[in-house]
Amino acid sequence: MAKLTSYSVLYSTSYASAIPGMMESFNIDNETLVVLGLTTYLMGLATGSVILAPLSEMYGRRPIYIVSLAFFIVLVIPCALAKNLETILVTRFFGALAGSAMISNAPGTVADIVTDEYRALAFSIWSIGPMNGPVLGPIIGGFVFQSLGWRWTNWVVLIGAGVALLVISTVKETYAPAILRRKSALQRKKSNDDRYWSRYDERLGLRSLLAVNLSRPFVMAVTEPICIFWDIYIAIVYGILYLCFVAYPIVFSQQRGWSPGLTGLAYTGIGIGGLITILSEPLLRALINSYRPNRSIPASPLNAAPPEAMLAVVCIAAVLVPIGELVFAWTSPPTVHWVFPILAGIPFGAGNCAVFIYASNYLVHSYGIYAASALAGNAVLRSVLGGCLPLAGPALYGALGSRWAGTLLGGLEVLCIPIPWVFWRYGARIRGRSRMIGLMRADQERLEARARRKAVGVVAGGGSAGEDRAGGMEYVSAQKEKAGLVERDREV
Repeated sequence: MAKLTSYSVLYSTSYASAIPGMMESFNIDNETLVVLGLTTYLMGLATGSVILAPLSEMYGRRPIYIVSLAFFIVLVIPCALAKNLETILVTRFFGALAGSAMISNAPGTVADIVTDEYRALAFSIWSIGPMNGPVLGPIIGGFVFQSLGWRWTNWVVLIGAGVALLVISTVKETYAPAILRRKSALQRKKSNDDRYWSRYDERLGLRSLLAVNLSRPFVMAVTEPICIFWDIYIAIVYGILYLCFVAYPIVFSQQRGWSPGLTGLAYTGIGIGGLITILSEPLLRALINSYRPNRSIPASPLNAAPPEAMLAVVCIAAVLVPIGELVFAWTSPPTVHWVFPILAGIPFGAGNCAVFIYASNYLVHSYGIYAASALAGNAVLRSVLGGCLPLAGPALYGALGSRWAGTLLGGLEVLCIPIPWVFWRYGARIRGRSRMIGLMRADQERLEARARRKAVGVVAGGGSAGEDRAGGMEYVSAQKEKAGLVERDREV
């Protein structure tokens, strides 16, 4: 998953290194016009997230991965062969739309297969791809552009994504509802009996089903307080991160005269910061587990830390991000030694990585089977802001200079610090008022009630002849079904 996601993200930022080559090839003088390629890519990620994440909840993760990655690979080719900028702008949008499956659905896959106790560790390992992808993009893109030309920044991604497609083709389905739906359908076919069904079988028409699933990320983004505030916060952090991919060439290439390859190496500070966060996962997990109700016994579903425990890490990260941004701003002029703005990337990268991992983990813990939709809505806003802010980069840094432009961005991040702290303190109350989380709790209570009824039936003398529950499927007697005594759950 990490490797697969990294190519989708790497392709977004390697583009920045190729901008000078494209400006020369297409005789373009306006840098902002070429930066649009970064914007259209992130807009494609936003659009694809709200389409492909809900589709993965309808048809499963695996088919969405394979089909989307295949389209992504095909759409890299026109960019590499493009004769004009318009071709690149349009093709990158649709390529990103396909590539968004890896970003929006991979956290759901991690949540599918990892228990709550080790989910943060799994997210940390997976985040090596999406967090270091943006950093590796300018480094790889800078040296590839310098040695082979800007077109090869596309061919390198195509080769890597081709290998990733072969790997993902060997991965089995992980989404439990999709597995159970397929299992019940197979049982109905084998037995020629339509009374086998899974609790996730849909009873809506395709059009209604699409309307419900495709609208869910938008509905959650505007009606769920958790999604509203976290979408805004992560979008601001993400947008400023992507603005760095415009700011670093200004600071290091234009002001210090560095080559594209060396400018790419300037991002290593951000990458090192991200790796520090990832390698610190055992310490951060201990911090999270300290919020368990009973720390004297091992973690379990009945003794798990609440979702707000994740936010203890985000609260620290929320302070590190503006520190890194402000230090970078005030050490960016050429009169200051180059090592200091690079070192400023360490707290900046560490904070961004922690926000990405543990805020996403918080949404996953809060929304369960609807995690992909919650993350998709989050991906839309962050991709939109991440695509728009870089457009303002050249004008912002040209008007204010690197010091005051960075100070403005750091001040914006300081204003956002209260958001994770408020949720860390009052998050349990906010979750208690969530409609979507309330529906999930009611669903869980129904399952537990069924399990208790089944246990009582077995103790009473062998259970019911008309019911056979196994592997999440139920075989319901025709008499009970006709009498209307069977309640079939409907996904909202």
